[in-house]
Amino acid sequence: MDKIRLQVGTVTTMRSGQVQDNLRPVEFQGELVTSRTDYTGGDDTRGVTESLYKADSGRYVVYVEDWSKWQGESNTNTLHDVTAADLDVGGRFEDLGRDAGLTRALSIDEAVIRPDVEF
Repeated sequence: MDKIRLQVGTVTTMRSGQVQDNLRPVEFQGELVTSRTDYTGGDDTRGVTESLYKADSGRYVVYVEDWSKWQGESNTNTLHDVTAADLDVGGRFEDLGRDAGLTRALSIDEAVIRPDVEF
């Protein structure tokens, strides 16, 4: 296992260029399992990067970086304790669970698109 070093909190670059940094360091023994980025706003100037870690104790945590390249907008980094349900179908971090091979396949009822009109 590696020493994982992350930061939690917020950092904001003001329009004047001044930086307000409220980040705090976090360290633990573990390994990165998978990571993914979803871009918001239709371009690559805002997004959310989620990283799934397995700590040496066996627990899973997700590091969420909600970021923006725009001045005046905060970047927020949080660390979440997650359960198997969080990583499975319908869970908050289902996409990470799927990338890591921890999510079950969808049932036919979950996958079928139902029409608005009944026959």
